[in-house]
Amino acid sequence: MDVQPTIGQRVIKLASVDSTNKYAAKGLERQELGHGTAIMALEQTAGRGRSGRGWMTAKGLDLAASIVLLPEALAAPQQFILAKVAALAVHDVVADALRQAGADASRVRIKWPNDVLVERGKVAGILIANELKGPWVASAVVGIGLNVNSGGWPEDLRATSLLQETGMRRSPGQVLECLCRRMQHWWEGMRHPGEVDKAYVERLWAQGRFTGFTLDGAPFTARPLDVDAAGRLLVEDEAGEVQAYGMDRLRLLR
Repeated sequence: MDVQPTIGQRVIKLASVDSTNKYAAKGLERQELGHGTAIMALEQTAGRGRSGRGWMTAKGLDLAASIVLLPEALAAPQQFILAKVAALAVHDVVADALRQAGADASRVRIKWPNDVLVERGKVAGILIANELKGPWVASAVVGIGLNVNSGGWPEDLRATSLLQETGMRRSPGQVLECLCRRMQHWWEGMRHPGEVDKAYVERLWAQGRFTGFTLDGAPFTARPLDVDAAGRLLVEDEAGEVQAYGMDRLRLLR
């Protein structure tokens, strides 16, 4: 069996692109991109988050990147582990930045399914596009927007950046290098999926405490307990009933 390249071994740097995820998808279609290829853009003009929402990155200040993953024998029902791997990698990069500045890294949490927060401020968002072939995941494009040096957002966005949290400017390219190293770590950790699952749940925002959600659009109070293989969040409501809900029904407030 061929040994897969290290994640980040090849980095494609673009001055401007509509979407790094779209660029990666086209490259995969043309069979031009191998496993671990990272695409980074100084400017992304049409970035997207979950549910079609836009994701803005300040030109030259923040990280807009996509990483190509080519899983080997990953069954389609288990594909949410890729979201866990990506969220854990981003979490680690942000937590390490806070540690280096002498700040409290425990403030960094993963907001289900795969945003990363510092307290209540969103510092990063992740969007994954998986391509299935029969019962297997053939490829995945992991799009990551991480606020590195920007600021000045409207208060209602509840956004933050590494600069705001640490007082230190960083090169988006260097942040990408760190991100690829942590992605490689958790990618290799998929050999022991239980450890990846445990790490993800331990870092969940509001894990084990009651907090506000909307369920089918209505206010709902529950506490997150776990995440199943399909990516559904297991929560306990105020009556003590435990249910698993997907992103189509359950939204976490913050």
